[in-house]
Amino acid sequence: MKTELVQYTVSELVKGFQYNEYEGKGLFGLSGRLTIQPEYQRNYIYADGKRDVAVIQSMLKGYPTGLYYFNVIDANQHILEILDGQQRVTSIGRFVTGKFAIKDINGNETTFSGLSLDQQDLILNTKLLVYETNGLESEIKEWFKTINISGIPLNQQEIRNAIYSGPFITKAKEEFSNSQNANIQKWSAYIKGSPLRQEILEEALNWISTSQNISIDEYMSTHRKDDNLNELKMYFNAVIDWASIVFPVVEREMRGLEWGRLYETYHKQSYNPQTVSTELSKLYEDADVSKKSGVFEYILSGQKPKFIKLLSIRAFSETDKRTIYKQQTTVSQSAGVSNCSYCVNDTEYNHMTHIWTFKEMEGDHITPWSKGGKTEIANLQMLCKHHNGMKTNN
Repeated sequence: MKTELVQYTVSELVKGFQYNEYEGKGLFGLSGRLTIQPEYQRNYIYADGKRDVAVIQSMLKGYPTGLYYFNVIDANQHILEILDGQQRVTSIGRFVTGKFAIKDINGNETTFSGLSLDQQDLILNTKLLVYETNGLESEIKEWFKTINISGIPLNQQEIRNAIYSGPFITKAKEEFSNSQNANIQKWSAYIKGSPLRQEILEEALNWISTSQNISIDEYMSTHRKDDNLNELKMYFNAVIDWASIVFPVVEREMRGLEWGRLYETYHKQSYNPQTVSTELSKLYEDADVSKKSGVFEYILSGQKPKFIKLLSIRAFSETDKRTIYKQQTTVSQSAGVSNCSYCVNDTEYNHMTHIWTFKEMEGDHITPWSKGGKTEIANLQMLCKHHNGMKTNN
């Protein structure tokens, strides 16, 4: 793989710069010869008023902005695409074309046209160091995986997008990585993460690949040359629609649950949304339920005892446990029997008269939580760890 170090001034680099606020599509520089955002690149994420501004401030102070890496697509016509540095180049182009402002030395916001002429010249004449390289596609993309000059590591899905670039991933990014998509708000009720960092796309791929018992990489490799997203969109929407029908009231804790797994496990069962909503409200209002995010699968499971652990039922306080331990132990020592009521009648375990220490016992609901018992001292008994572990209900 051949590599050459060259220099470009900012004025050369941004000549012919185009920027569409609609996800940065159509980014070109060097009079159209440089593709600033190839299909396998991550979306533009510097537009936060901090990182984009920092790039410009660095140039005004005469600081280097790091190395840039361009891939030579056509050596004869000198057609290039950015391997690394598109966030910085896009920030520079956006500023020069008046898309955002920075603060001057007096703290006043100003666009490029508002800078003094010497400051404009300073930016336009800033020289950027660029490594231009050419090689096989596999070499270029392997290199792309390893270089990280901008200080923001690629996440796993951004790397996959580079490895499996093609018509499928191009369309997938347009659908799931487009912050202008009107469905993003709805999807965000169920999925954590940013579309710009490919996290919604990754979850969509995770759901469908898991349903087919393959990895995301295997799915992307298989569909790399597909010119449509029909299968992916159909499955993704089926999961979202199912979740929204079963749970008509959207709760904050729904975001980030394993909806793909829940769909595969439970979607063939029948649920009454009104009944589900009633049970959901009841569980949300129960002070003993510590983990609200576990409520959803607990309801889907039919509220079976083995799923109670998903709720992290509130534990008894140390003070209450010590109080009951002292009461039980005093009575048991007087009667000459074990201070664990289960041990007293368990002839096989053979600890009918054993007095357990406090550390050897655990707090237990006399009336299980699943049967209406509350986490309060009147419903507390101390059991040895052996017998408490044998109980199936909380």
